[in-house]
Amino acid sequence: MHLVSLAVTDFRNLTDTVIELDPEGTTVITGCNGAGKTSLLEAAAYLATLHSFRGSPKEALVRRGTERAILRAETRVEDRALTIEAEVSVAGRSRTQVNRQAVHRRSDLHDALRVTVFSPEDIGVVRSGPADRRRFLDETLAVVDPKAARSAEDVDKVLRQRAALLRTAGRTLRPDAAVTLDVWDARLADAGTRLVDAREQLVEQLAPLAARHYARLAGAPTEIGLVYRRSWTGPLLEALEDARSRDVQRGVSTVGPHRDELELTLDGLPSRTHASQGEQRSLALALQLAAHELATLRLGTAPVLLLDDVFSELDPQRSRALLDGLPSGQTLLTTAQPAPPEVVAAKVYEMAHGGHVVPAGDDG
Repeated sequence: MHLVSLAVTDFRNLTDTVIELDPEGTTVITGCNGAGKTSLLEAAAYLATLHSFRGSPKEALVRRGTERAILRAETRVEDRALTIEAEVSVAGRSRTQVNRQAVHRRSDLHDALRVTVFSPEDIGVVRSGPADRRRFLDETLAVVDPKAARSAEDVDKVLRQRAALLRTAGRTLRPDAAVTLDVWDARLADAGTRLVDAREQLVEQLAPLAARHYARLAGAPTEIGLVYRRSWTGPLLEALEDARSRDVQRGVSTVGPHRDELELTLDGLPSRTHASQGEQRSLALALQLAAHELATLRLGTAPVLLLDDVFSELDPQRSRALLDGLPSGQTLLTTAQPAPPEVVAAKVYEMAHGGHVVPAGDDG
């Protein structure tokens, strides 16, 4: 699986940008800060995930003064040519198609394009709150296990419906609302249990890979801990029943997969509070490398790798270790500075403000 070409119109600050990628090597996008390099990678990732890896709402993805952004990618999967097209609308409904067939959920894109994203913001997986770590697990599941990813989508939908019902209850649950809540609880228990089972299995598989990558990045073996903590005990349906009165009073769902935590430790200490910035960055990279390696092992081929200016945040030793830990495959890399000498570029584009790109060295 690889990207053949990527065309972007009115996405972020990109007016009209088209690039062709090397099928197996590294395509490098250079340019000054603010030119739109990250936006180009964000567009590629959107076509695989239906959302921004920066966590931005769709209205922030459309260039100011326009109503919609248009994204188009040509991909090749073995001997099949596929076209992914997306319209991101400010006001209306956004739409995505693969070979003119409507995409209804992210898992519909799994066989057309899969990506792994590395960016300086990855340190948030270690440094920020539990939501970032849950997001990391669910993003990894979406690549390696589409069925589990559908459970995550189902949980999100049920939680929105349950939250709306709790808000309207006004701390008093009428009989008819209680019956409706029973339905949402049953659905949440079903989808939530499937999702958490998949998350726990994923953590078990990631742990030894992350430990190996961290040792190489840090230059020394270190005890890495990855432990998944549920926000409840016993069957989820029983936990929801026990928490019902509290949920009604607070107007929120207090137990479920959305309240769980992935605990990360270095030498037995919480990495969020006790690790140095260098250790946190190494751990974040190790987790992403582990996810990319697991996806490659599970799928038999590496996802398209998107490296967003990651080398600006790394010293030479960590840069070399990062590159050494990547399996072969297609890479799209952005940089405002010269890339490490170990990066062998098959294609290089220079980007100016507004997304105008030319092959490096082309005066046009």
